[in-house]
Amino acid sequence: MKVTEKVEVEAVTDVVCDVCLTSTHVAGGGLEFATVKAHWGYGSQNDGERYELHLCESCFFGTLGYFKQERRVQNLFSEDGCPGDLNAGDELGLVAKDDYFHDQGSS
Repeated sequence: MKVTEKVEVEAVTDVVCDVCLTSTHVAGGGLEFATVKAHWGYGSQNDGERYELHLCESCFFGTLGYFKQERRVQNLFSEDGCPGDLNAGDELGLVAKDDYFHDQGSS
């Protein structure tokens, strides 16, 4: 026998980018955003602190571009830094491409 009753449930209805403060809603009704997390542990200068940032697509790729540039600058004169040309880091953080259905493995 099924017993039913109305219940109030809290649900996420939107995620706002923490940088530009815009909605991450996309056509079709879904949410598209990146999450950047950090949890600093024992021995760290920020021990016990946790961070979670939500970024829209534009802000994510702007931030990724900054990371790539910083990597190039940090390794500009390093002999053992980025091997090959300085654009080798263009795939920084990329774990899958053309993975429209999330079927190319998980991490």
